[in-house]
Amino acid sequence: MSTHENGPRIDDWLEATLRTTAAGHRDDYIDDDGFTARVLDALPPPATLPAWRKPVVAMLWVAAGLGAAVALPGTLTDVVREVMRIIGGHPVSLPGIATGIAALAAASWVAVGYTLRRS
Repeated sequence: MSTHENGPRIDDWLEATLRTTAAGHRDDYIDDDGFTARVLDALPPPATLPAWRKPVVAMLWVAAGLGAAVALPGTLTDVVREVMRIIGGHPVSLPGIATGIAALAAASWVAVGYTLRRS
């Protein structure tokens, strides 16, 4: 794939040909006698969500969480015990810690590179 200096990527020869051909007509203007403005004025307004929706959804999530906590009282302690058993049974060593730190550093640099890449 090749790229223009200040433009998007060109994926194939057809895209390059279309871009080259269109470049000569870029400044041409076709007068539509205000047709576009009339169409845009005739469009209905965008749909908006009611203001009460967000608090109601939050309350439903709270109610679902409380319902799950009441229905499954021993589940939380069972999950915590299992997690502690797994963590406590895992051997910790200096090379393991160094590998974990290196993996986190590599992931951070990849994220920074992805965020700052030029498009």
